[in-house]
Amino acid sequence: MKLYTKAGDAGETALASGERTPKDAPRLRAYGAVDEANAHIGLAAAEAADARTRAILGETQHMLFAVGSDLATPLDAKVAFEPVRTPERFVEELERAIDEIEAENEPLREFVLPGGAKSAAQLHVARAVVRRAERETVALAREVDITPAIVILLNRLSDLLFALARYENRQAGVEDIPWRKPE
Repeated sequence: MKLYTKAGDAGETALASGERTPKDAPRLRAYGAVDEANAHIGLAAAEAADARTRAILGETQHMLFAVGSDLATPLDAKVAFEPVRTPERFVEELERAIDEIEAENEPLREFVLPGGAKSAAQLHVARAVVRRAERETVALAREVDITPAIVILLNRLSDLLFALARYENRQAGVEDIPWRKPE
């Protein structure tokens, strides 16, 4: 089977239901942003110095792949397969990971800039992309019903990536960069 099909050359793609839709439709923007976030998380995992960070990010990538599949399959779609839906337990798993990492981070006393160690900086990029995926998904949810856990998951994921960025800085012996308020 060839990698390219040419079916999307006119600016449309097929959803999991087989329905054709424009590539700039809200559903496509939402799951496209989730896919982009997943790619940035993969890069962050490759850069991460800490094995625990890499393990958490690996699990997170599997979650995001499920979220993308969920978003690509409308809730009312007639499909010949069991559609993947985002379980609420994913949110609980992210919250558990946040709590574990935050227990090792210094308490946050000020706003910090994205950056520090290279791995932390990449985690901040991934966090910003997840925030965009969350905005795109919220916009989609205004138009159609989606699995409720998705927006919550994306919100928690950005928190996890922030916590992991601070953790990676600490593991690398690099201080967080405090924001300087303009005078």
